[in-house]
Amino acid sequence: MKYGVNEQGYYGDFGGAYIPEMLYPNVEELRQQYLRILNDADFKAEYDQLLRDYVGRPSPLYHARRYSEKYETNIFFKREDLNHTGSHKINNAIGQILLAIRLGKKRIIAETGAGQHGVATATVCALKGIECVVYMGEVDMERQAPNVARMKMLGAKVVPATSGSKTLKDATNEAMRDWINNPVDTHYIIGSVVGPYPYPEMVAQFQSVISLEAKKQLLEKTGSELPQYVIACVGGGSNAMGVFYHFLDDESVKLIAVEAAGQGVDSGHSAATTFLGREGVLHGSRTILMQTDDGQVVEPYSISAGLDYPGIGPQHAHLYKIKRAQYVSATDDEALQAGLLCCQLEGIIPAIETAHALAHLEKMKFEPTDNVVICISGRGDKDLNTYIKHFNF
Repeated sequence: MKYGVNEQGYYGDFGGAYIPEMLYPNVEELRQQYLRILNDADFKAEYDQLLRDYVGRPSPLYHARRYSEKYETNIFFKREDLNHTGSHKINNAIGQILLAIRLGKKRIIAETGAGQHGVATATVCALKGIECVVYMGEVDMERQAPNVARMKMLGAKVVPATSGSKTLKDATNEAMRDWINNPVDTHYIIGSVVGPYPYPEMVAQFQSVISLEAKKQLLEKTGSELPQYVIACVGGGSNAMGVFYHFLDDESVKLIAVEAAGQGVDSGHSAATTFLGREGVLHGSRTILMQTDDGQVVEPYSISAGLDYPGIGPQHAHLYKIKRAQYVSATDDEALQAGLLCCQLEGIIPAIETAHALAHLEKMKFEPTDNVVICISGRGDKDLNTYIKHFNF
C-alpha cells in the first residue's frame, strides 16, 4: 500500500514507538503477534461473525436526498451511528478484545473522551467476561454523563483523570501509567489511530471495514466504487482513517478531514492540530501536535469531547504532509448548526464530532454528478445536553 506503514512502523516521517523502557515488553509482544493473530482464520471468522450478528454490520450507505438537494450533488451517509453502542468505536474494540484473549490477557484498560470508545470497550469486556477499567477526564465525565452511566452499567470501573485539562490527553496519560504498572496481565485498548506502533496500524485495519463496505455499496448504488469526495471528522482520527483506508491508493478520490477549530483557530481555544501544530512526539509516536516553543503540549479545546485532542494519528500526519488528504476545521458554532441542520433535514441526530464533518459542506462547491461520502461516525444522544444548552431547547 503506497500510503501504508513500513517495517519500522513509520508512515513517511511519522509513527514509530517512543515508549518508556517499562512498556517495551508489552508493545514488542503486540508488534510480534498482531499480524499473525489478525491473519488467523479462526480470528477472522469470529471477528466477522461478531461484526455481523452483534454489531449489525454492514452499516447502511444512505443516500441523503434532502442534503443532496440542498448542496446540489449526491450525498451519501455511511451510517456508523447505527452500530451497536452508537458509533464506529465498536469495530476496533471487538478486534482488540479478541486479540487480547489470544494473548492471554485477563484485564483491559482504555481511555475515552466522548465516552463512545469507553462504552464500546466496556461492552466487549462484558461480552467476554473480562475486567475493564476506563480512564476518562473529569471534565469529559461531566459533559458525557450518559456514557459514564452506560460504562458503569456494563460493569466497567470508570476512573477520573484529574490532571491538566482533565480531558482526553490526561485520560490517555493515566491509562499509559496503569499499563506500565501492570505489564503482564493487562491489554490497553487504544481507541484511535494514535500511540506507539503497532497501534495506529492495528486500529486502522479494524476500522477499514468502513471503507471496504462503502466501496461495495457505492458500486451497487452508483455503478462506481469510487466517489469524488470522502469527508470525516478527525481528532486522533480513527473514523477518518477507517473511511479513507481503501480509497487511499485511488488518487482521484479527494479525502477531507475536518478538525475542531473550537472557538476559532486563532482564539487560543482550539484543537485544529494540523493548523496549529508542529512535528513532535505524543503518546508514543512521532506526529503533528500542538506544543509550545519548548515542546510542552498545548491544552486543546473543543465543545466535542471526542475531538478535544492535541495531536493527530501518525498516518494522518503523513497524509497531511504529502497533501494526499486535505485537513480543514470547523468551529463549535459551525458544528452545532450543522448538527441541527442534519436533524431537521434527514431526521438523524449526529454526534457533535460528526457534525464537524457536516459543517464543511457549507464551504464546498460540487458538481451535480459528484458522489460524496460522509462518515456519520456516531449518534448524538450523548450530546443532547450540549445541543439543549446551545439552542435553549
